[in-house]
Amino acid sequence: MSGAEPAAPTEADGLPLWVAVETPQHSGLTGPLAYRADRIWPPGTLLRVPLGRRDVLGVVWDPERVDEEPPDPATWREAGAVFDALPPLPASWCALVDFAARYYQRGTGELALAVLPPELRKLEPAGLAQRLARLRKREATARARAAQALPLVQRPEPGADQAAALAAFEAACGEARPKPQLLYGVTGSGKTEVYLRAAESVLARGRQALVLVPEINLTPQLEQRFAERFPGRRVLALHSGLTPVQRLRHWLLALLGEADIVLGTRMAVFAPLPRLGLIVVDEEHDPSYKQQEGARYSARDLAVWRGHAEGVPVMLGSATPSLESWQRALDGRYQRLDLQARIGGGPLPRVRLFDMGVLPREPGGQGPLLAPRVLDSLRERLERGEQSLIFLNRRGYAPVLHCADCGWKSGCPHCSAWRVFHKGERTLRCHHCGFTERVPRACPDCGNQDIAPIGRGTERLEEQLAPLLPGARIGRLDADTARGKGELERRLAEVHAGEVDVLVGTQMVTKGHDFRRISLVVALNPDSALFASDFRAPERLFALLMQAGGRAGRDAAAATPPEMWVQTWHPTHPLYQALKRHDHGAFAADQLDERRGAGLPPFSHLALLRAEARDVDIAAAWLEGAAAAARALPVAEGVMLYPPVPPPVSRVAGIERLQMLVEAASRPRLQALLAQWVPQLQALKARHRGLTRWAIDVDPLGI
Repeated sequence: MSGAEPAAPTEADGLPLWVAVETPQHSGLTGPLAYRADRIWPPGTLLRVPLGRRDVLGVVWDPERVDEEPPDPATWREAGAVFDALPPLPASWCALVDFAARYYQRGTGELALAVLPPELRKLEPAGLAQRLARLRKREATARARAAQALPLVQRPEPGADQAAALAAFEAACGEARPKPQLLYGVTGSGKTEVYLRAAESVLARGRQALVLVPEINLTPQLEQRFAERFPGRRVLALHSGLTPVQRLRHWLLALLGEADIVLGTRMAVFAPLPRLGLIVVDEEHDPSYKQQEGARYSARDLAVWRGHAEGVPVMLGSATPSLESWQRALDGRYQRLDLQARIGGGPLPRVRLFDMGVLPREPGGQGPLLAPRVLDSLRERLERGEQSLIFLNRRGYAPVLHCADCGWKSGCPHCSAWRVFHKGERTLRCHHCGFTERVPRACPDCGNQDIAPIGRGTERLEEQLAPLLPGARIGRLDADTARGKGELERRLAEVHAGEVDVLVGTQMVTKGHDFRRISLVVALNPDSALFASDFRAPERLFALLMQAGGRAGRDAAAATPPEMWVQTWHPTHPLYQALKRHDHGAFAADQLDERRGAGLPPFSHLALLRAEARDVDIAAAWLEGAAAAARALPVAEGVMLYPPVPPPVSRVAGIERLQMLVEAASRPRLQALLAQWVPQLQALKARHRGLTRWAIDVDPLGI
């Protein structure tokens, strides 16, 4: 009878097994599904199950974590083959996935399957069992060989600040629920040595360490440091740059407890570690820890949650902590550990500001490439055989091509953005949708053959430096030059070997690299972020410039004091004045005062609802309907919904984008609204034909 309660399952029906699978987004199914099994497998067990017409990978889920009752047994389908050669995923892993799915408003199966190695989906239980047998045999042989001749490892003596930080870490290890520790250390102060000794401490107790880095290009050098310090220990990486087979092998070693130390990017926060004893988040302020597609999770925040849930210490390291972490340290929720001296007593670079407003402008309104005093500093370093770094956070030759006769510019036909001129490839490329065309011989609108580049990217900067610094060996490192396999490592090796005199690069060269020979850093054209609409733009700029300056003077024995030049049109701006003093505390206090007055994070909590459609009116109508649905909910009291607005790039690949900001004074109030509101949004989509997709972003980085 319609509306009748399903009959309670009997023994004849089989046993209900809840399984997390990746269900289609349009299905509206977000939780685990019920299957029929002849026995109840432990939560975390991997198995194959039918879904529609497909056979898919699933994870047995704890029924206590499932909100709904089992459906009518008549609707159950038979569970398939079980991966019984593999131990179940730890209960702590399932709890982490369950929390992340609820907090970031994603399906449990969607998130669980997204963070598993893709290669697992292709395997049957018998095939995985064979791989595991070979893997265990190979690992046993490798460990036996490593144990035969372990080299003596020389460890530097910790400084006073490092020793104090390590003592605080050891004290935290004895606590049932240790506070996260914010390791606030200036660039070159030896944060990595603290990580190494903390890892050594937990390894001695038979535990595993998880170390997160913001970007793939930082993984190899850190992996080498850990491997050198811990010979005979299994140190491995987890990131998207691995081949599918490598990623599966490393993931299996982590789950089996064979990996002692796992280093990785944001995805590694979900590494299944049965003996976890330490989590390190290096450069914790970095925006790369926030996933920007699919389940938009923050690996840093999940690391803190995981540490609390599993009772293990979490160490967040940065020279420029995020304002959220800084405020939590001020509130006493985090323990702050300061490293305020560079290793060896070396000085921080002297920051000098050059006012570009005093120089005459070139044709086209641009200032000169390098101010005379900055150019003199570069030449002096060259004469002394020292290296310099020039930081320009814009790749390509020029941001746009322009026709002076008719005003044509190289816009992207599919996006509300310019196509960037890449001279070496003779292409115009959109960095948003990837649309690429050859550079036209003449203006497409009026036929004028004199079309010229406007602005400057790293490719043009490299070209223009050559005549200014004759004889200098100029290298460039950005996403274009590091694209090929092994190119990043090769170019970094050239810098470390002293084969480059002047390194030109984007932000990828400013983070974490230990360039021992660089004594001068020059930052070009950083002003655009000062007046951006995104309230986090000044914070990101300050961190980026502090990190860039920190590449200079890392060798305390160098004879020449390190220096940083910033070419700016606004030298009196408070951000630059704090930068001159290396005063993160003053900058943070100023920014936090502004945010407190404006009711912005960390003093409020945000979510962004994004809508995409080929017609902007369809996206707007859907968002307005979503807002009306939210306001009708009783839990909407105290939650502010702002009118829909376009993001900075409002059209990408022919799709119009709008977003609506949701703000609440408390996190529980925002989560209560989202939990009731998000399930309604899929049904709302069905009533607005033409909506391409929608997404909710909890704790967005940019608005």
